[in-house]
Amino acid sequence: MDTKVVAYTTLVLRIIDILSLIASVVLLVLNNSTLSDGTKTSFKDFHAYWFVLATAVLGAAYSIVQLTFDIYYACTEKRLIRHERLPQFDFYADEIMSLILASGVGAGYGMSLEFKRFINQVFDALEALGDCDLSEARSKGQDFFNKGIFVTSLLLLGCLCMTMVSVFSSINKREATRGFFK
Repeated sequence: MDTKVVAYTTLVLRIIDILSLIASVVLLVLNNSTLSDGTKTSFKDFHAYWFVLATAVLGAAYSIVQLTFDIYYACTEKRLIRHERLPQFDFYADEIMSLILASGVGAGYGMSLEFKRFINQVFDALEALGDCDLSEARSKGQDFFNKGIFVTSLLLLGCLCMTMVSVFSSINKREATRGFFK
């Protein structure tokens, strides 16, 4: 495969990755819900959302650092740091980051979908017991977890971009003339 095509594709995927991860961080931090009685819910109340936040921040930070190297490589077709092991480092670091982001996606979807289902069951049971109106609490809870699903979907987009970048990293590693895996 042409090195220019690989370089530009990696660069575009890295930019999409950064944008989706930063968007997921911002939207997750802004995901709050307040009921009329003053009860507040935010992402801080759930450990799985903290994990989603940590994976998105880690992935964005890694991609921003790698972006500088990718820009230089796309412009010059030479590595900024010319060492025979750098293509291997890129490959393994991209693979590890893909797995970290995938674990964040699993935690975010798992928690959001399970809590949505649980909230529906609890409110159905409470409404069957009495004449209380829980429609506000139900709708706000559903909206909160729907936003969590959207945030996790952005994290999934970042994970997919990182996975595709790791495929292109493997192409670069394979095309390297020297290295551990000749």
